[in-house]
Amino acid sequence: MQKIFAFRDVYSPQKPKMCYNRAMAKGNANVDYKKLWKLLIDKDMKKTDLITVAGISSNVLAKLNKGEYVSMESIHKICRALGCDVGDICVMNETSSAENG
Repeated sequence: MQKIFAFRDVYSPQKPKMCYNRAMAKGNANVDYKKLWKLLIDKDMKKTDLITVAGISSNVLAKLNKGEYVSMESIHKICRALGCDVGDICVMNETSSAENG
């Protein structure tokens, strides 16, 4: 029996969009969250406690563990929950485009 395809199955006018985080996962991630992990140790908290205290999702925690970019909203929630500033939880490592290319 032959399968009948709909027009949308065969023809897709949109090119697949590359996810921003996938681009960062290719070795271009320049965020260091070591300060956040140290702050959690100082406050005697586990990483999973951050989910309930800050109200972030487990996906955000996974991205933090991988050193990937997360939204400013998530960073704001974490800072508000821990009573700190953005510079107290992460560092942006600067690399020029000439170094990456």
